[in-house]
Amino acid sequence: MMCILLCPVAAGADWLMFHENPEHTGYMDEAADFTPSTWSFKTGEAVKSSAAIFNSILYVGSENGRIYAVNMEDGTKLWDYKTEGGIVSSPAVYNETLYVGSLDGYLYAQKTSNGDVKWKFKTGNSIESSPVVNRDKVYVGSNDGRIYAIDIKNGTELWEFATGNAVRSSPLINNNTLFVGSDDGKIYAIDINNGKKLWEYTTGDAIKSSPAIYNDTLYVGSDDGNLYAINSTDGSLKWKYNLGNPVRSSPTIDKNDNSLFIGSDEGNVTCLDTRSGELKWSYRTGGAVKSTPAIFKNKIVFGSDDGAVYILNKYTGKEEWKYSPGYYLLNYPIHSSPVVYGNMIYVGVNDGYIYALNAEKTQGPTTIYAYYIGGAIVIIILGLIAIRMIRRRRKGKKDEE
Repeated sequence: MMCILLCPVAAGADWLMFHENPEHTGYMDEAADFTPSTWSFKTGEAVKSSAAIFNSILYVGSENGRIYAVNMEDGTKLWDYKTEGGIVSSPAVYNETLYVGSLDGYLYAQKTSNGDVKWKFKTGNSIESSPVVNRDKVYVGSNDGRIYAIDIKNGTELWEFATGNAVRSSPLINNNTLFVGSDDGKIYAIDINNGKKLWEYTTGDAIKSSPAIYNDTLYVGSDDGNLYAINSTDGSLKWKYNLGNPVRSSPTIDKNDNSLFIGSDEGNVTCLDTRSGELKWSYRTGGAVKSTPAIFKNKIVFGSDDGAVYILNKYTGKEEWKYSPGYYLLNYPIHSSPVVYGNMIYVGVNDGYIYALNAEKTQGPTTIYAYYIGGAIVIIILGLIAIRMIRRRRKGKKDEE
């Protein structure tokens, strides 16, 4: 079941939070309402935050501590706001208000129009978890080991729930229940009305992956290398699949094909049957995959630590296109999860840039690294020419002697 709580305030093509909606399905099939163009936008430090989209504006954070509002059509900055810590949390938008966590320990509520702060809520440690909004409350995890429910009107705490360690996983909400993982290795089901625990399930290591839900089954990855399928009503295990290495990527569900897509530190993106955990296909990249795939049309898109954005056929796992901002030489990891808007893909990279890619035309912007590489090649060629000329002169002198 797709959550419809945000529909009254969302345009058809808005991507309002981490992984698109409160159930983290990571899917949207809407055309862009402007002529798309490729561009890059510089923040100055790594962009691990994933973007939110509202009214053709991209909202995204950077490790430089700033949250940016960027025009999606041409990549120009509309406004930015500086917090006192880096931002790796992904923003959420609700009723023209932006909610985002910072490593300074605050959750910020800002006007989407100009970035003015309406209120901010202090937790006991940094916030890496991404907030989710449900009706009149916003929920977020903190590295202080707690989940907080906060009134969106004034930023006052309604309840908090303590886990045994930092909460970097992003909460998911379904049927008045909040599901979230913790570094204590447990996945929790919590009543959103009072913050009481309904059940917990223990995995073999920390859970930094954010859960997704489909057909009363909760899917989540663990640092123990497994993907877990858990009954969302009672916390019993349905099946698990070993992906070989820690799973920091979050699962993406294709409800039309009973498929689940997830990356792992093994360097693979794997497609599993949601009903049984049976392997459909697996694709190997050149680095760990911490990015969470997004679905559009018959494709998935994700980033890898090898510095490339990959587009695969979602049915076969065959590569259709990849884009490397570093031109294969100056590669930076891609931890940010792509967002999709029509034929456009928007993704942050650890080089400090946000990139807008055209999936239909398989085009990306020419990055500054191309000029660096071009300049280096020119210098090398000029150096070789100079060496050759010097050798000729020396040879000429010897012949004269």
